[in-house]
Amino acid sequence: MTSLSSLIAGRRTAWAVALVPFLLALVLIGAVGEGDRASRTTDSLPDGLDSTEGTALLDRLPEDATTAAIVLFTADRGELSGDQLASLREGADDLVARGGGPAQEASPLVPAEDRTAALLAVPVPSGSASEVADTVEELRAAADEAAPDGVRAQVTGPAAVQADLAAVFDGANTRLLLVTALVVAVLLVITYRSPVLWLVPLVVVGVADRLAAVLATQVMAAVDVAWDESTVGILSVLVFGAGTDYALLLISRYRDELRTEQSRHRAMAHALRRTAEAVLASATTVVLGLLTLLLSLTPTTRGLGLACAVGVVVAAAFALVVLPAALVLFGRWVFWPRVPHVGEAVTVESGTVWHRIGERVARRPAVVTGASLVLLAAMAVGLFRIDLGLDQAEQFLDEPEAISAAARLAESFPAGTADPTQVVSTGPADPVLAAVRSIDGVTSARVSDTGGGVTVVDAVLSGRSGENADTVEALRDAVAPYDAHVTGSEAEAIDERTGSDRDLRLIVPLILALVLGGLVALLRSAVAPVLLVLTVVATYAAAMGASWWLFTGPLGFGAMDSGVPLFAFLFLVALGVDYYIFLVTRAREEAAGHGARDGMLRALSATGGVITSAGILLAAVFAVLGVLPLVVLAQLGTIICLGVLLDTLLVRTLLVPALGMLLGDRFWWPRRVG
Repeated sequence: MTSLSSLIAGRRTAWAVALVPFLLALVLIGAVGEGDRASRTTDSLPDGLDSTEGTALLDRLPEDATTAAIVLFTADRGELSGDQLASLREGADDLVARGGGPAQEASPLVPAEDRTAALLAVPVPSGSASEVADTVEELRAAADEAAPDGVRAQVTGPAAVQADLAAVFDGANTRLLLVTALVVAVLLVITYRSPVLWLVPLVVVGVADRLAAVLATQVMAAVDVAWDESTVGILSVLVFGAGTDYALLLISRYRDELRTEQSRHRAMAHALRRTAEAVLASATTVVLGLLTLLLSLTPTTRGLGLACAVGVVVAAAFALVVLPAALVLFGRWVFWPRVPHVGEAVTVESGTVWHRIGERVARRPAVVTGASLVLLAAMAVGLFRIDLGLDQAEQFLDEPEAISAAARLAESFPAGTADPTQVVSTGPADPVLAAVRSIDGVTSARVSDTGGGVTVVDAVLSGRSGENADTVEALRDAVAPYDAHVTGSEAEAIDERTGSDRDLRLIVPLILALVLGGLVALLRSAVAPVLLVLTVVATYAAAMGASWWLFTGPLGFGAMDSGVPLFAFLFLVALGVDYYIFLVTRAREEAAGHGARDGMLRALSATGGVITSAGILLAAVFAVLGVLPLVVLAQLGTIICLGVLLDTLLVRTLLVPALGMLLGDRFWWPRRVG
């Protein structure tokens, strides 16, 4: 590592080390671009479950298959008059034509029994999300024109939900990237208090982010791993967060070295050697943790794990190669107005706020340990109250027309009319149809499509969205003898919860084992790694519990998305362990000359500022996920933001140092560090 760090920071070589990877990255970004892959209808569904099998059978239908858009007409006041209904019937044929599907599959205008509403089912050709969205937009405009005075027109149904979901991500990744970069820039300016220095890590991490998006999508396309609209956005947040954390650690150590070394090239070489172990250990732990998602049942979850693993590798490479080389191309003046000079006090000495905090912890480590654990336990109480599973109407922060129209439709028609449950079979239709109609909770059923050896029965369920689990299970039992599968949004939600539960039980223990093994290998200790993993788990439990109170209180969410616990655990544990690695590797280094107790105090003094800055920055970056109007991303961002702040301000600042000071040499057992 000595010769490599000298090459990266060398007087004659630094410019090439900085420039060549930078130019190659720009060429790949511009010339190659992000990868592309034809999406499949089962990409977001867990492998092997009933709704997934049914959705796969739907793909065997002829290519001219359609999806349904439901045009809902409601009276502004009272009931629809005879003239209004006549006008709507006259315009129905035009609306069906605007939908573009086969006219024979359209239903006539159906007034509700209470005569306050009427609906028209319009077939829309299945296609890409953008194609369906364009058709639904035209249909909404035509429905507004067709509605007479005193009547409101709205479009719902599966086609409209697909269109509104596509609208959520229209330009979302660009918006998310810009907001993330702005947040990082502001926090870097606050951290360094320099008008120049912040530009270097921001540009380096920004290029790393774009390169990571290109490489990750190209790799996923090459190995045929699925990803969705949110994958690249989450990837950007992770690369900016992790890359900036690594940059903060390196620059902090570089600043310290400049206070003891006249040559900035030698100072950077020393800083890089002392930083590389912690960064590589952290990045390796995060990458291995992310790769555990390849064991998930859901294809897009596997894609997210692979994409983020590629992103962390790119972020670490740019932080350890391009950034140090780029920094030494500038003189000390890049830190202006707080330029470090040889002979200035280093941050491990007394006088800093972190040293004073450490001294207070050292006076009563047992009290600090107990108080910290009580606080974390109190916050974790909400963990036992969490309800998992969001129905379709709860997925959006801002309710789109498809959801509000479905809610209004349920007031005048059976609730499942807008989104029928589908029973897909490869056998005769009559026994399947009879079995479906025999189930309590099924309002009506009809054969809606046939072809390719597949028959589709649409079943309208009486319960509102999210209230039909028993009916779906009864349907599955009834049609099982006929080689049939039950799918649709209600069935998919049930299977997604089943898949998430299985992933949680399999992947969480594996992540913990990987993190524990990595810490044991890095620290060559038995006690410290176990304590650190336990504190990480306690932080996760506290963040989940406290977030639940936020969700059910100020934020007004009725439940937590079933995939959030796994993703939150992965990101909190994999990223949170960074700060412990940064702290304990410095403590081990300081303990060699000052003993275990004083070594922990000096490590807290030395790393307190940079780890706090990195934690606040990472928390703010994940909070940016709230820019996207999806509840699952808002929940994930909230939990990670809160968890990282707990890690940074409580666990790493008070609890871990208190444990280290309380145990002394036993913290490092069986290794001797003093």
